[in-house]
Order: sequence, then structure tokens, then C-alpha cells
Amino acid sequence: MSDTKPKPKPQSTPAPTLAEGFFLPNFCGIRMVFAVVVVAELLAFILVLAAPWSHDGTGDKWSELGLVSLFVQWVALASAGVLCALRPWLARLSTVAATLVSYLSLLLVTLILSEIAFRMAGRLDLLQPQPDHAGFLLRNLAIGVLLSGMVLRYFYVRHQWAQQVTAEAQARVQALQARIRPHFLFNSLNTIAALTASNPALAEDVVQDLAELFRVTMRDMRERVTLEQELNFTRSYLRIEAQRLGDRLQVDWTLKNLPLQAPVPALILQPLVENAVYHGIEPRAGGGRVHILGTYNRGVLRLEVRNPLPDTANMNNGRAHPNGNRMALDNIRERLQLAYGPEARLEMDQREGLYRVRVLFPLPDTGEAT
Repeated sequence: MSDTKPKPKPQSTPAPTLAEGFFLPNFCGIRMVFAVVVVAELLAFILVLAAPWSHDGTGDKWSELGLVSLFVQWVALASAGVLCALRPWLARLSTVAATLVSYLSLLLVTLILSEIAFRMAGRLDLLQPQPDHAGFLLRNLAIGVLLSGMVLRYFYVRHQWAQQVTAEAQARVQALQARIRPHFLFNSLNTIAALTASNPALAEDVVQDLAELFRVTMRDMRERVTLEQELNFTRSYLRIEAQRLGDRLQVDWTLKNLPLQAPVPALILQPLVENAVYHGIEPRAGGGRVHILGTYNRGVLRLEVRNPLPDTANMNNGRAHPNGNRMALDNIRERLQLAYGPEARLEMDQREGLYRVRVLFPLPDTGEAT
């Protein structure tokens, strides 16, 4: 792989819209509509089972279930449609106002459809004996009052919990991004100071690489970079360490069919490589080789970093760095979970004297690969 200086290409994801931060889910989506249908059918079963049974324990419960299911599904889907249509407007209101409008809208839908259902059932002679008009409306409205309140409360609590989890995860991510190990910064400055007298041009290159790393760590965590940029950030880091470690640090790159322009979270690969250098190369008197692999297959990106395990002698004399590795890996795992959910994985193992850590997550193919 070429080690030429990259030219950064800023790229950021669009800011989230108001609706994306709203506590009500998107009822226009297929999954949500399916969930509404399933929950409504469960409610219909409960209502039929809770109704009085005939003395012999039988009765036309199947017909009753059919009518109740039809009505409950009608109300549920109509309510979902109303919330779907109102959601962009509701997202602009305060939480209290949006909750109140949503609540009243659900009750109004229930009342209107109950009136229509009562009149249709009366004309078709579907209800025997014919229920009291006011009692039918009040019963359905009371059920709507309880269920609508419970559902809105559930969505609000779930949204608050998700916001808290996201805020905590973002705080940890920003702490990770803002954190450059003091030893790395100190060593880099020493390297620059030494090169200033002996090789000013090379010292300038190291300063540029260090500045590029600082720019990355100060990015907004919501912004993403291209995979090509992330690879170049890692090369910048390795160039700095190569000036300090010299021949003790050997690096092999094996990259195949990577979608270079696909957006990824910043600082996914570089911390893994930094861990490999800090825990696998520095403690070894003779250094070692870091192998960086990247493959892309069936919409899944796989990045793997391998480094030699520290010598047993170095483990005993304190030259190894046992702390910090787990914290960095846990932070990266949380970032992947935040960005890609359960489809993202971080795996690690030790085999044949090598420590291997790999990340796998789904990535769309942009059509440009290397």
C-alpha cells in the first residue's frame, strides 16, 4: 500500500431532524404497523376472554372474536394513521402539548369509530342483544382512555431511557475521541524536537500527522468519515510511531475490495492499531510486526489487527502495559453498538503467539473499492 500523504475530504452526516428526536415512533413504517396489528389482536383476545360466558361454557365466541377483532383493528390502524399524519407537526410542539394533542386525537378516533360501528352493527343486526348506545360509547371510550394513556406513557419513558443511554454513550465516545494517551503525545513531541535539528523536513511531516490526529479527535462524534479517511488517519499515526520506534515497528497492510467512500464512525481502526503498538510492540525489546487486514463481503466490513504477544520476561519486569487495553476495546464496542446495533461485533482471541482483535459491521457498498 502507498504511504503518501492523504488529502482530507471532510464529510459529515446530516443533522437529525426534529421528528428523529421525538418520543413517538414512526407509525408510517411497516414494522410499526405490524406491531400495531399484533398488539390490537392480542387486545381483542383479552376483551373476548374477559366477556361473560354462557352457562354451559360455550357460545359463539368465534363470531364474537371476529367482530371484536375487526373493530379493534379498525380503531388501532386508524389511530396509527392519525399519529403518522400528525407526527411531523407534533414534533415541533413541546412534549406536554404533543402528548395532549396525541391523547385527545386517539380518544376522538375511538369515539368516532365507536359511533360508526354502533350504527353499522344496528343496521346489519350484528349485535344480539342490542347494547345500550351510551353504554357502548362510554365503555369503548373508557378503554381508550386507559390504553391510550398507557401507550403514550410507555413511548415517553422508552424515549427518555433511549436518550439517557445515547447521551451516556456519546459522552464515553467523546471522552475516547478527546483522549490521546499522554505517553504518545509526550513521545511525539520528543520525536519532533529531535528531528527539528537533524531533519527539519521530516519534523514538519510529523507535525502535520500529529495535527491531523488532533483534528480527528476533536470532531463531533455525530460526524462520520469515509473508510479511506479512517485508513489514512491510521497511517498518520503509524508514521509518527515509526519515527520513534524505527525498525522495531513493522507494519503489513492487507486490504481487499473495501468500499473506500462508505461512511464509518471516526476512530474505529486507529485505536485498535494504537493498542497493538502500545501493548504488543513497545514492551518487546526487538519490537514486532503489526498486521492490519480489511475485507468486505456481502455487505459486511471486517477490520482485523494482529500483534505479537509481549515477551514473558517483559511481563515479569513491568515493561508490558496490562491496563487500558480493555477500556479502549469496550469503548469501541459501545460505539459500534450505538452506530449499528446488534449487527456489529468486536471479537478478540490469542493464537500462535498473536493477539487478534477484529470488528465487523454492516456497510453499504458505494461502488468504489480497493
